[in-house]
Amino acid sequence: MELTLKHIAESAGGTVIGDDQVAIKGINSLVLAEKGEISFFADPRLRDQVKVTKASAVIVKELTSLYRGPQLIVPDPYLVYARVAAIFAPPVPRFPGISEKAEIGQGTHIGEDVSIYPLVYIGRGSAIGNKVTLFPGVYVGDRVTVGDGSVLYPNVTIMSDSIIGREVIIHAGTVIGSDGFGYARDGDVSVKIPQTGIVQIEDRVEIGAQNAIDRAAFGKTLIGEGVKTDNLVQIGHSVVVGENTIIVAQAGIAGSTKIGRNVVIGPQVGIIDHLEIGDRVMIVGGSGVAKSIPAGEVVSGLPTMPHRLWLKTRGHIRKLPEYSERLKELENRVKELEKQLK
Repeated sequence: MELTLKHIAESAGGTVIGDDQVAIKGINSLVLAEKGEISFFADPRLRDQVKVTKASAVIVKELTSLYRGPQLIVPDPYLVYARVAAIFAPPVPRFPGISEKAEIGQGTHIGEDVSIYPLVYIGRGSAIGNKVTLFPGVYVGDRVTVGDGSVLYPNVTIMSDSIIGREVIIHAGTVIGSDGFGYARDGDVSVKIPQTGIVQIEDRVEIGAQNAIDRAAFGKTLIGEGVKTDNLVQIGHSVVVGENTIIVAQAGIAGSTKIGRNVVIGPQVGIIDHLEIGDRVMIVGGSGVAKSIPAGEVVSGLPTMPHRLWLKTRGHIRKLPEYSERLKELENRVKELEKQLK
């Protein structure tokens, strides 16, 4: 596919300075871009790269003298990069129709224009929407709903009674609807608590590879519209994740916690059970959350505290050996003064 820079500007938004008829056939980084490709310049640290890039055009926030070719001026180069990349991204490969090597249970409804690869299993009484793509090794249990336009990559497991919305993307190896981790102790013995709820994933959610999202003990584990999770994320039973929240790799959320809208949870964050995390909260990577967080807070540390306080605290942690020596010296001086007073 080859488009003019003018067409890209009209599609993605922005104003062209220079030749708007230059042909663009792809997008690449400043370092790797070749003639016929467009790149973007959003980070001042890449000034040296924009000077030498071979790209035929560059997306920028404001006109720059560092690059002499056509420039697409936009308010947010990184956002427009995402939109332009979507234009040139190759489509998801699709198997033509339903493979004879797929297993489909009785009473299951299959929509139009689906792509069901070999070795897919779909249980009884499920509903697969229009234009759904199921890659090899996908397991869909009984009474599962998968909404229109959703894509389930290889070896995704959707356990019984789960609800998957429209245009949901679930990457390889993820498990949706496995039992939540619930046990009662009888002396030294752990007695399993049956998990009788479901998982519901709303529209336009993207779930990374190797996620585990547990079914609820009662009711449902709910992943709100537009949520994005990275690889290796664990979401416990009965958790609610609000709309447009982002959860980064290796984060773990324990059961019955409620996450608000537009929350950002950094990598390797741990959140204990039965907490409430307010809307627009940001939790810095590596933090341990042991109490609820009001809306709009930025927190970090173990346990978490306001981020600026944590930065100060972290600075003092490095000086703890020095503080210890000074404290011992002061204690000795106090003892000497007490002896003199006696």
